[in-house]
Amino acid sequence: MARPTEIYRILGIDPGTNYTGYGVLEVDDRTLRPVVLGEVDLHKIADPYEKLRYIFDSVSRLVKEYQPREVALESPFFGQNVQSMLKLGRAQGVAMAAALSQNVDVFEYAPSRIKQAVVGLGSASKEQIAGIVMRTLHIETPPKKLDATDGMAVALCHYYSISSPINQALGGVKVKGLGGDKKARKRGTQSWEQFLRENPDRVKE
Repeated sequence: MARPTEIYRILGIDPGTNYTGYGVLEVDDRTLRPVVLGEVDLHKIADPYEKLRYIFDSVSRLVKEYQPREVALESPFFGQNVQSMLKLGRAQGVAMAAALSQNVDVFEYAPSRIKQAVVGLGSASKEQIAGIVMRTLHIETPPKKLDATDGMAVALCHYYSISSPINQALGGVKVKGLGGDKKARKRGTQSWEQFLRENPDRVKE
């Protein structure tokens, strides 16, 4: 008897203060389809609080329109510019709040982990990410802004994470942001050690 096919959607978001990229990925068993990808244009909005309001309203609209089962966001990177980190953190926060306000599960991933998952290189450029995303999902026309393919890359990273054998063996443990800071890496190590303890037959000498 054939196993029933599960169809669901993932909304990936790359928060930004000038452009917030997004992509909706539809998963049909093992088939991946791009539903929409684009960017929220913020560069003409001068007031920083109006930008945050616009991000919240835009993400809320995307969730209502496309009904994703989960929302995945890129977490702010740790750089030397504190002001930039603060602005990105606020943008991510309001995007997260917009999804949570509609009872949608939210996941976070470090930038290096997204690049590693999609391209296989933690230092991949936006152009490399765009090329792999377009080839993977058979997208023929490139978006106006690469922020859009960055958003879709977050959705792809989340799909790869939840569909990995380790994650499934752990019962879908919700581990966020692996590949980011020291705490995230430690949690990832603990998850791997737990998998080995519970599945000794999967280890080959």
